[in-house]
Amino acid sequence: MHSVTFRSATALVITNIIGAGIFTTTGFQAASLGHPGLIFTLWVVGGLLAWSGAMCYAELGAMLPRAGAEYAYLRETYGPSLGFMSAFVSLVAGFSAPIAAALKALVRYLSAFFPALDQSLVVLGFISLEDLLAISMVWLLIAIHTRSLRLGFAFNDLITFFKVSGIILIILFGFALGDGNPNNFVTISPEFQELEFTSLMSAFSVSLIFVMFCFSGWNAAAYITHEIKSPQQTLPRALFTGTLLVTLLYLALNALFFYGADVNQLAGVVEVGLVVSEQLFGKWGIKLTVVVLIISIFASASAMTIAGPRVYYALGQDMKSLSFLAKTRPDSSVPVGALLLQGVITTTIILSARIDQIIQFSGFTLALFSSLAVSCVIVLRIRHPEMPRPFKLPLYPLPAILFLLINVWMMVWNLFSEYWLESLLSLTTVVVAALLFTRLDSKTAKPQ
Repeated sequence: MHSVTFRSATALVITNIIGAGIFTTTGFQAASLGHPGLIFTLWVVGGLLAWSGAMCYAELGAMLPRAGAEYAYLRETYGPSLGFMSAFVSLVAGFSAPIAAALKALVRYLSAFFPALDQSLVVLGFISLEDLLAISMVWLLIAIHTRSLRLGFAFNDLITFFKVSGIILIILFGFALGDGNPNNFVTISPEFQELEFTSLMSAFSVSLIFVMFCFSGWNAAAYITHEIKSPQQTLPRALFTGTLLVTLLYLALNALFFYGADVNQLAGVVEVGLVVSEQLFGKWGIKLTVVVLIISIFASASAMTIAGPRVYYALGQDMKSLSFLAKTRPDSSVPVGALLLQGVITTTIILSARIDQIIQFSGFTLALFSSLAVSCVIVLRIRHPEMPRPFKLPLYPLPAILFLLINVWMMVWNLFSEYWLESLLSLTTVVVAALLFTRLDSKTAKPQ
């Protein structure tokens, strides 16, 4: 069913990328690096990597217009085992974990209206009020997107419009009317002066994981390729446009953050948006800004709720033992079984970890499998040069090589950082996926 337009595909990319990360991770970067110039460099590198990855996916998606994105690419290139591992990782770290992080962050911002949320109230056994609210929103989004494909995308288009408009207004009003200080752009923390080279590299790699987590979603439209009108032409345009617009917004938002507060004020702060809003606008501006942030984060969770189940849906089509994941509503192509499974996993993650732990766990795993998917561009060019390619990667193979080199460097350094445990948990997830595939027996995989 090819019913998704260029507008909706682009909105899916934009909304999937812009979520909790941009409003929370700059504080972590300020704590690790303590240098505004290096932090801006991080976001430029992140935008370049996202564009490189998006163009690689554009070539692969136009060549293999199926559901599932990297699941389809890895299965075609390396076989069903790696395809299955990719789908399993997408379920746990690619979508469920980012949705959990987004909604936990959203609840933190709701505390501006409901101070009781700051008191860590336990309401159901070991479940806090904050986690209960986040879980309720998970299932609200599932209810919305289970109804129909058309309703889900109409909702996503509308909330994307409000989200982008609100962010642009905050940026414009912040610089025009906000009580900021340009000196913040050159303020460096004392800790930065004491960083040795190895410590700096470790801090930069950890911070880049946070940045790439914020850019995760640049491939969102690729997951629904089979539902896009004229996918060979529309998919590359949607990926390019969405990634470019988000990169520009991210750079402008970070400029606004440092206009409103210096690196020492932001260091370690989760609610960066609240701190900067109060500094720029005073008490009156906080609530208005928080409304925009809440819409933005909720919209991101909505977009991921749409995209993720398409991966498990494709897996269910290929493996008889997981065919329940390919179950759809009789009156639409909505993968109900996959949506419900994602809801259960997201709920579990919300109850299990802090925001920064979720981001590091998710970011490392996404870097690993997006790198494997990008490598498919090179491998398929060598193995199957005869395959039709409606869209070709610009400047091939430079964007693919750049993406791979930086991601490998980032992952290696993270294994020796303060988040080494989260990185090892990411690798453990991959091992679990491999064992599960063996358990399910690869012989049950249907031929393509």
